[in-house]
Amino acid sequence: MSKLVKDFIEIRDVASLDALIERLTEIRESMPETARPEVKMRGDDTFGRKLSIAYFRPQTPEEAESDARCHEAYRAAKEQELTRLQDELGFCPVPQRRTGKLRIVA
Repeated sequence: MSKLVKDFIEIRDVASLDALIERLTEIRESMPETARPEVKMRGDDTFGRKLSIAYFRPQTPEEAESDARCHEAYRAAKEQELTRLQDELGFCPVPQRRTGKLRIVA
């Protein structure tokens, strides 16, 4: 199963309604079926307004490889930090809880 990534498309400076509809139709046709697009108006009067379309797309192999490398580095850093804290504070193992049946006493 491929992981989905949220991506964005911004539309600025549309001269006419027909041009906007045409552009939105092109974008919709190019999206995968799993896109679940959302359209929002962003910006302000000072810097201008734009339409922002957020959608989901399958992750590329390059992105998956990068995520795997980052995940491994993150996991290793967390383990190193845990070891450092255990050495600093003195590690005391937590006893395992008994997982027997619950006994109700009335």
